[in-house]
Amino acid sequence: MIVNLITTVYNFLWGDLFTIPLPGGGSLGISLLILLLIPTGIYFTIRTRFLPIRLFPDMIRALSEKKNEKSSLSSFQTLIVSTATRVGMGNLVGVVAAVSAGGAGAVFWMWVTAIIGSSTAFIEATLAQLHKEEDPLYGGYRGGPAYYIHDLVEDHLKKKKRYVLPAVLFAIAGLICWCGISQVISNSVASSFKNAFSIPPLYTSIMLVILSAIIVLRKNATVKVLDFVVPVMAVCYFFITVNLRQIPSVFARIFEEAFGLRQMAAGGFGAVLMNGVKRGLFSNEAGSGSAPCAAAAAECDRPAKAGLVQALGVFVDTIVICSCTAMIMLLAPKDLINGLSGMDLLQTAMQYHLGKFGVIFIALTLFLFSFSTFLGILFYARSNVAYLFGDKWCFQTAYKVLALVMLFIGGIAAYTFVWDLGDVGIGLMTIFNIIALYPLAGEALSELKSYEESKKL
Repeated sequence: MIVNLITTVYNFLWGDLFTIPLPGGGSLGISLLILLLIPTGIYFTIRTRFLPIRLFPDMIRALSEKKNEKSSLSSFQTLIVSTATRVGMGNLVGVVAAVSAGGAGAVFWMWVTAIIGSSTAFIEATLAQLHKEEDPLYGGYRGGPAYYIHDLVEDHLKKKKRYVLPAVLFAIAGLICWCGISQVISNSVASSFKNAFSIPPLYTSIMLVILSAIIVLRKNATVKVLDFVVPVMAVCYFFITVNLRQIPSVFARIFEEAFGLRQMAAGGFGAVLMNGVKRGLFSNEAGSGSAPCAAAAAECDRPAKAGLVQALGVFVDTIVICSCTAMIMLLAPKDLINGLSGMDLLQTAMQYHLGKFGVIFIALTLFLFSFSTFLGILFYARSNVAYLFGDKWCFQTAYKVLALVMLFIGGIAAYTFVWDLGDVGIGLMTIFNIIALYPLAGEALSELKSYEESKKL
């Protein structure tokens, strides 16, 4: 009964609501989430006057924002936390799936999705800053969609309330989502270690849980670890995977196939477009309401700066890291990777470029990407647990233990319905978040205007 309900909700959120026929016999499937996220991204890109392009230098400068309180986080640290969750399996297996199904052109549509998603990321992160509150347990600040949704409903009702239903539903959806993701993380890591090192999944799962527990069960160790791991893994992945001499030819192929003239004739343009869009949305998380949980923790003199930093995070995730994975795929001989999929395809392509070290490198990269994602989502969970259960360590610890249990189960089990819970959770989060962004967007846009006027002084 429960499994059928989850499957039904999953299909409603991620399945095609309707299809648009295309020349050549193909079709374009539109899901509910695409119907929400793409128009929202376009709308906010227009309302912010193409902020991702126009204010890109400001995004870089915002990283230098300093903090005054030791217990709070700097803008750069919140970028590290959000990047830890954005840069995960979607950057590896997700890109592989997109390119496999949609060809090189899918990468272009991932880029487009990232650009418009940056505008949404700015709005939601700025709102998180505007509605943040002090965190008595961990120190510094906390917030996110549950908090600005709560304030929105309170303003509408004209009275104070301990809980409001939409905020409660968002927080619950988030906690469900992150438990589901925990299982997928450990399963992917266990599978890659088995392929690369012949290590049984049980041993990998035990190691992953012990290492994670040492970090997440300490008060403020998570951010300290991510401060080191995320920059190192991103820089290493970039420099090992990017072939500067081949970039022009790869980009030429991406643009050539992006608009699908040849694919359209064969009825495949829908696959090119939708695989790029879907994977882009899944990877950069803009609009889902996850990253604002990190943005709220930043200490900065202007809320808009936190928004600019999170907009940059979408760029780093999709334009940089996802493109690196695509390059690995597109530079491998087609006859070598034909018929392969998922991790097998990626490891085979990497073995072509780097020999046996390539298989090991991808396994270690997936471990770092996935491990940092797990740490990041537990950071997100803090504010949602606090919203639902109050400021008590027992509830914070209980959720961490639950996530660690899910991490272990996922490593030793094949597919379980809990995996779909992750997708259902993020889908529901997106719906509640997007609905709140439209009436609240005026606050973020006013802050953006104020920020730009202050630059002229």
